[in-house]
Amino acid sequence: VLQSSNSLKASYEDWLLTYGLSVSPFHMRWQTALFNRQFYNWGRWKPRFLYLWFSLGMVFGIVAMFGSVILLGKTLLQTLTQMLTEAPKAQNDRMLQVVVSVLSLGLYLRNDWPLGFLMCFILLSCPHQQVPGVNLPVSQLTYFFSAILISGVIHEVGHGVAAIREQVRFNGFGIFIFIVYPGAFVDLFTTHLQLISPVQQLRIFCAGVWHNFVLGVASFMVLLLLPAILFPFYYTGVGALVTEVAEDSPANGPRGLFVGDLVTNLQDCPVYSVEDWNSCLGDISEKSQVGYCISAATLQQLSFPARVYRRLDGTVECCSNNSLTDICFSYNNNLDSHLYACLPARKVIEASNVCRTNMDCQKDFVPSFCVTPSLENQTRLIRVKHPPHIDMLYVGHPMHLQYTVSLSSFVPRQNFLSIELPVVIETFCKYLISLSGALAVINAVPCFALDGQWILNSFLEATLSSLIVEKQNRELVGFLILLAGSALLAANVALGLWMVTAR
Repeated sequence: VLQSSNSLKASYEDWLLTYGLSVSPFHMRWQTALFNRQFYNWGRWKPRFLYLWFSLGMVFGIVAMFGSVILLGKTLLQTLTQMLTEAPKAQNDRMLQVVVSVLSLGLYLRNDWPLGFLMCFILLSCPHQQVPGVNLPVSQLTYFFSAILISGVIHEVGHGVAAIREQVRFNGFGIFIFIVYPGAFVDLFTTHLQLISPVQQLRIFCAGVWHNFVLGVASFMVLLLLPAILFPFYYTGVGALVTEVAEDSPANGPRGLFVGDLVTNLQDCPVYSVEDWNSCLGDISEKSQVGYCISAATLQQLSFPARVYRRLDGTVECCSNNSLTDICFSYNNNLDSHLYACLPARKVIEASNVCRTNMDCQKDFVPSFCVTPSLENQTRLIRVKHPPHIDMLYVGHPMHLQYTVSLSSFVPRQNFLSIELPVVIETFCKYLISLSGALAVINAVPCFALDGQWILNSFLEATLSSLIVEKQNRELVGFLILLAGSALLAANVALGLWMVTAR
């Protein structure tokens, strides 16, 4: 609208130029020379160290270029195999699926040399887990976009500092927003870039993916050492601290879980951390329902006559559907293995030992039975201990409990300390590891418009100039490889998105 106005067009364009702004459909970019001095200071700091640093980055970039092709090839074969399999595997199968989701593209052209990046990431997940970009929770968007921006800035800082180290003129640094996804770019003088040797070019082109790899490793180390870092303020190894319970969670209620509760046991499985919580829920989900020891006298006292009927899945129900406290239990008395009793769940479970058979309950010569909840398939009765509160009795699918209750392994030493801080640090580190690591791998793919294109071209110039004398022939080899790499990446993206939407 402003550009179509004769009176405002000139002043509008002057205003954009003054502040280094550029606006176009779905894309807004800001470029500045404010940080040039800082970039030059970084690029001239300890030249010998920077030479070794970016030489390591060059080696990593070349390895990553070949490794990314192998990874994408393996992923493509795995996805095709999964698509063509007549009998798909069960939801509980732990086979990892690689889903490549293209999230944004910021391509900045200056003197025919693209100085942007393609923002992608790989999610290694089990088929039943959430996929960011498709069903990413709104509460995670801040982590997501912050990690994208930081990964992009670190990537471009690598290019900029390496270019100054190799005596290439640095014109400016900028940030862009493509649709809703943020990113960064650097503006280098193309003529200088073309005059330096292929090895020097490799150091510059590989610096971005190298810095992303280092950022991912640094984030992993922070995540690994977080208990030691936060030790003066938080202690670990005593349970899983509840930080959030979703409104629609089955764990909600007067006898459910509350923020600040410390979970110490799931059934007979001890919980010392969030990892234990997830592991215990996985074991409970995969194994059959445990039973509870109850004496014959108590069984006779608590049980009452009820109509027995079978559900559609073949399991048996013997309690009223309206009951909120009673559960149908099955047991055998060594004569009949198909006996059922409607019992008050809390009275049966409290002060009872878990069991699998009647033999587990034969103690103190008191006749006892192992009664097992008769529930629908995949449904479990889970006893959750969170002292000093009364135990929570959960009836439902274990994964519903896992998805609707957020926990932390860090317990504050003082009441004024936030229970959310360790969770924020953990979550942000995980996003940085995923996004920055993926950017390091995907951007190294020999594909048009990615760093891999320029890494490949410089690599061929540095290695094949003596074998293939004609430059045109070397360019043809590079073009064919780039064509194959682009097709491989496009096939992974298309099939990956198809797998996500198909699910």
